[in-house]
Amino acid sequence: MNKLIIEEFEKYLISEKNVSENTVSAYKRDISRFAAFLDKENADIISATRNHILSYILSMQDEGRANTSVMRSIASIKSLYGFLASKNAITKNPASNIAPPKKEQKEPQFLSREEIENFLESPDLSTVRGLRDKAIFEIMYASGLKVSEIISLSLADIDTDLNYIRCSKGKNIRIVPLGKPAINAAKSYIGVARPMMANKNETKLFVSCSSGTAMSRQGLWKLIKEYAKKAGIRETITPHTLRHSFAVHLLENGADLVSIQEMLGHKDASTTQMYARMFHGRLREVYNKAHPRA
Repeated sequence: MNKLIIEEFEKYLISEKNVSENTVSAYKRDISRFAAFLDKENADIISATRNHILSYILSMQDEGRANTSVMRSIASIKSLYGFLASKNAITKNPASNIAPPKKEQKEPQFLSREEIENFLESPDLSTVRGLRDKAIFEIMYASGLKVSEIISLSLADIDTDLNYIRCSKGKNIRIVPLGKPAINAAKSYIGVARPMMANKNETKLFVSCSSGTAMSRQGLWKLIKEYAKKAGIRETITPHTLRHSFAVHLLENGADLVSIQEMLGHKDASTTQMYARMFHGRLREVYNKAHPRA
């Protein structure tokens, strides 16, 4: 079904909209990626809802896609559903009220070490929910994993004896070491809280308190906002804030960019280099303020 729709949409772009060959290729690529995402969500282009589209936008941002790329994908999706609505293939356009993402910040947002400590100490460890949330946050900060990677982890992906976590994305697998706080939090969650929360056959590492099934991306976003407020963090933070904090704090402690790139799973070194540019900029600012002969 999706393949046929994409083919008809391509014909429409060429014959009725008279767009360039490059634009057709870009739109087709965007819609194909969107269709692949829907397939994983057990949906298709016709049955997709506004929430599906919003989740897809979040997933692109989690992957570190540039704002221009996300905005183009949104334009492609809106054009697709405009086409389907004009052909009466859908009764309601799920993309009609989708807004483009906010302008990207010039520098990645990260937390100070004090803010991180307050954030990580926020969960109530006397509750099963608190044990789960503590394990999630400790692992996110210790590994730099994206929110999509965190919710995709299975029990088999964490080794609490050798202190590492395995992150798989298609054929790409990377191994990221974990420190003692993250391992201890994971052991408490797996040994005490998870058996009380998870459905019998659930294999994902982190599960919802209410359903016992795999935690959703939206659920994790809400958790982070909840605990940021509890920790007294005034800025609006996202799961990517913890990833940025992981990278910046490693750099501050002398880690090299190649190692950080490997742990973050960046294919392009230039993506990792933004942390170095930001770090050196901060060093210059400190020097100018502190050195008597700056």
